Amino acid sequence: MITNKKHKYLIKLRNITIVLVIVIVTSSIVFNLVTSISPPKIDNMEVLDLEREIYDSNYFIVGNSWLRKNAFGLWEMYLEGNPFEIGVINGKLTKELIKQQEDSFVDQINTLVPSKGYLRFLKYFIAWFNRDMHKYVPPEYIEEIYGVSFSAADNYEYIGTKYERMLNYHGAHDIGHALQNLALVGCTSFGANLGFNDSSFIIGRNFDFYINDEFAENKIVAFVKPDTGHEFAYVTWASMIGVVSGINKKGLTVTINAAKSDMPTKAKMPISLLAREILQYAGNINEAIAIAKKREIFVSESILVGSAEDNNAVIIEKSPGGLDVYYPKEDLLICSNHFQSDKFKNEPNNLEYIEQSATAYRQNRALELLDNNDTTTYEDAASMLRDYNGMGNKSIGIGNEKAMAQFISHHSIIFQPLKHDFWVSTTNYQFGAFLNYNLDTVFSKIELSDKGEIIYDSVRTINADTLTINNELASINKFRKLKKVLIDNLNNGTDIKNKDKFINEFISVNPDYYQGYVLAANYFYDIKDYDRALDYYKLSLSKEFENTTAADNVKNKITELESKVR
Repeated sequence: MITNKKHKYLIKLRNITIVLVIVIVTSSIVFNLVTSISPPKIDNMEVLDLEREIYDSNYFIVGNSWLRKNAFGLWEMYLEGNPFEIGVINGKLTKELIKQQEDSFVDQINTLVPSKGYLRFLKYFIAWFNRDMHKYVPPEYIEEIYGVSFSAADNYEYIGTKYERMLNYHGAHDIGHALQNLALVGCTSFGANLGFNDSSFIIGRNFDFYINDEFAENKIVAFVKPDTGHEFAYVTWASMIGVVSGINKKGLTVTINAAKSDMPTKAKMPISLLAREILQYAGNINEAIAIAKKREIFVSESILVGSAEDNNAVIIEKSPGGLDVYYPKEDLLICSNHFQSDKFKNEPNNLEYIEQSATAYRQNRALELLDNNDTTTYEDAASMLRDYNGMGNKSIGIGNEKAMAQFISHHSIIFQPLKHDFWVSTTNYQFGAFLNYNLDTVFSKIELSDKGEIIYDSVRTINADTLTINNELASINKFRKLKKVLIDNLNNGTDIKNKDKFINEFISVNPDYYQGYVLAANYFYDIKDYDRALDYYKLSLSKEFENTTAADNVKNKITELESKVR
């Protein structure tokens, strides 16, 4: 009897196991079928047979296209052809740079998410989240990304196929934005001299997208001659065909800034690819708006569009649920990280973000700086983008998110749309030299008969801000190095040698920044030195906080500690 019961139990267990295995295998097959993204079909793939010529270690040629590094460390690239050809040639030219970019990106992900289990979850989450992204992207950009993917590295197949990775990376900003609302931490852009009849109309922007130092080492200024649409230039990195800052031959400029978003349920068109479409196909503001209206995106974004034809600029504010346009009320326009149009300005999400974040403060600081000039020159614009102070020139700490310059910019750029001119920052965030390019001049020199010929205008270079590089930049670098040591000790629960000396040095290197005092307080709280923790928390409140959440956390700690030390 017992044996019979045991036999029945084993049969039941076997059947349950079989069912579970079938469910798991079926689920896995269904998941892979649903999330697998097939590459596009290309009729003519002869471009894959082209060989890259190596002129020297910093100069490569494929057909009529080329990539080279200039004396200031900026990569300059020229591309032409149909979408697939442009993608393949882009990949062949930048193969080593693609590997470096992906290495730095994956390294940072591993640093932020050290748990292998959570990384696996993240991989499957992103695969599911992005399962339909390709359906919202114009076929020509799918083909171009596919072309680039042939040059992707072989050692990240565990993340996805080369094509899937290259496509998904274009949504990285949007996904980070959706998950954390801080993908572009605190970008600021502005337009000035709007409507002036002297061709002085100007646009400036800081692209504050920071992954790690390595990610920003190889900026590329790309000049593209597609077989359809306008010739254009944009600042990018290897494998990125989307646009975050660019100008076309019609004198139309595009820059993007993140805004507060709700959590989306799935990916649609990445915002950088929408910006690319506007740059490639719009010749004026109305055409830009029409393109933005017909596409679906999955995070909220502000797109500042400048137009030589209109001698004006607007902000296209687009969310997953709609679109509105903010028009300038004077001769200037400022865009930070909140919406300003009638449709969106009073939405609860937007109002909450204005109240809690640095966006309104930074916008007011930009307005204060613009008001200093009757006519803003390109030198004035560079000074604005390099400004690291608060309202009224108050020192608010180096690296404060409320400042225009937060010492994290991937690049800064200045446009003069009517003249087809733009200036791009080189090194040391926005404090190195800015190089001037003129679209008409560059596209007339694409054959580069003289291999040593420069394509930027050396006469109009904006010189590096060596004073800031030698002082404030050196200080923030030291602050960040010491901050890492302090955070590592906090995370590991270890003590710091000569802690009093260390804490004093840490705070003194950036004395007006609230963060140093808060981290010092956190350290003393962790080692149960509550009196000193309380002192540092109170000191931090005399500084300019970046957001109300951080300030509220400190106030709560003070309340808690005051009851402990009584």
